[in-house]
Amino acid sequence: MAPKEKNPNLTRIGIFYDGNYFWHVSTFYYQFHERRSRLSVGGLHRFLKYQIAQLEGTSPELCKVVDAHYFRGRLSAAEAAKASGDVLFYERLFDDVLNSEGVMMHHLPLSRTGKGNKKKEKGVDVLFALEAYERALQNQFDVVVLIAADGDYIPLVRKLHALGTRVMVLGWDLEHEGDGRRDNTTTYTSYELLEEATYPVMMNELIDSRAFRSDPIVNGLFVNKGQSEERSREVKGRPYQAPQARTRPID
Repeated sequence: MAPKEKNPNLTRIGIFYDGNYFWHVSTFYYQFHERRSRLSVGGLHRFLKYQIAQLEGTSPELCKVVDAHYFRGRLSAAEAAKASGDVLFYERLFDDVLNSEGVMMHHLPLSRTGKGNKKKEKGVDVLFALEAYERALQNQFDVVVLIAADGDYIPLVRKLHALGTRVMVLGWDLEHEGDGRRDNTTTYTSYELLEEATYPVMMNELIDSRAFRSDPIVNGLFVNKGQSEERSREVKGRPYQAPQARTRPID
């Protein structure tokens, strides 16, 4: 899709995270991918500014993340304290990351299911959709970014389009075969959700593309273990041209 003509006006971006989905994707890259690193929230926001600038026919400086929200189910403090692996500490650590990037957190208690009495999320997708639509009404976003995989969000995308808001969906299709100690790991994004979006972006294809192995913005999608996130925010050298993501024309 060819970029639009330059638009001198500010492009207002709202970002909405399905936290469980984002956690699974980030964990996949940390445990199973050759990068061995988690996704960087700040790096992702920076990537989105450049990507949206290209698609909207404007400059990254005129693309601003004006609102960002993260939704996930969470154990109670008592349950987290009993869980193995310092759950409370790592939850607080990630809370600090979200706070530093201006991301508002929305947590709902996990509910027990009848089968196996396991804990699972309940109502998070509904809260996600309601909050995204309400915020779009209030803030008049130009582009809403959904970091989500479920086809249940298709009605939300249609509602946002009815408001005149373009919708970008970041999708990952990831697979890892178990090795006996771990089960198979799979993460897929609904094809129908991607087709409904104004700007569908298959992130795993972009990240694994040889064309962008040395790209500073793509590499910045991951936490750099050798330096702080603050230092990695500065992109020096050649002017950046955002990767050509798979998109479909606006009707």
